[in-house]
Amino acid sequence: MSEAATAPLQRAVIGDSEFDRDTAVTRREPGVYDIDLSAGWTIISAVNGGYLLAVLGRALGDALPHPDPFTISAHYLTASQPGPAVVRTETVRTGRGLSTGQASLYQYDGQGNEVERIRVLASYGDLDALPDDVRTTAVPPVLPPMEQCFGPEDGPAPIDGSNAIVDRLSLRLDPATLGWALGAPSGKGEMRGWFGLADGRDADPLALLLAVDALPPTAFEIGIKGWVPTVELTAHVRRRPAPGPLRVAITTRNLAGGFLEEDAEVWDSEDRLVAQSRQLARVRLG
Repeated sequence: MSEAATAPLQRAVIGDSEFDRDTAVTRREPGVYDIDLSAGWTIISAVNGGYLLAVLGRALGDALPHPDPFTISAHYLTASQPGPAVVRTETVRTGRGLSTGQASLYQYDGQGNEVERIRVLASYGDLDALPDDVRTTAVPPVLPPMEQCFGPEDGPAPIDGSNAIVDRLSLRLDPATLGWALGAPSGKGEMRGWFGLADGRDADPLALLLAVDALPPTAFEIGIKGWVPTVELTAHVRRRPAPGPLRVAITTRNLAGGFLEEDAEVWDSEDRLVAQSRQLARVRLG
């Protein structure tokens, strides 16, 4: 991570940050949006899945009558590359409390053929209209203080290939989940850490869609190296997060047939569970 990502920063205003600029879509016509996918959110040359989810989430937020993603399910069909893309949205249903839509992101291949990269189905509502009643057995993850956690700059070597996304984020990982970085993975399939945007912008519901897919794969702690591409990801946004850093905890319980699940929880500075997700990812064994 760059020095700028770890130095004290003045908080960025929502709308002025790099995340907002890089997820901004331009409406070409109703239901059709253009965007230039930024190379700043890549991992080994492919665009990060959480960033893509936020891009489509922003387009749907413009197309649907409700402002906030409540649930969004994405199928990643082909790897997205930095550069021009088009998002096409469709309103499936509108109601008083929820509206549902779908969206797909397309790019062109080397032969000029349009290729669908990702398809999502989502329901939107108004997080500010939700009641305050909470009945839960969930508890926030226990993390060491941020200064006792480690960022990518503390590792022995960067991940092979491009990992530009780490310069956009402020990640501090729990040392208990970093055995893989020292060549001694725990085998537990756990990853925990503090999450924020490097420019100090506080998280909103769209940033939560990034947060659920921003930490290193749990596969690393199982002892698997290399890219772990997402097949499907479903995120639930439960609350609008309070200002301040987020805590993210991800677990994998079952790797079988070359696929694993990742269950993520995101907690805000007021100890509220603000987002959850589950994804199915493919691993390359051997």
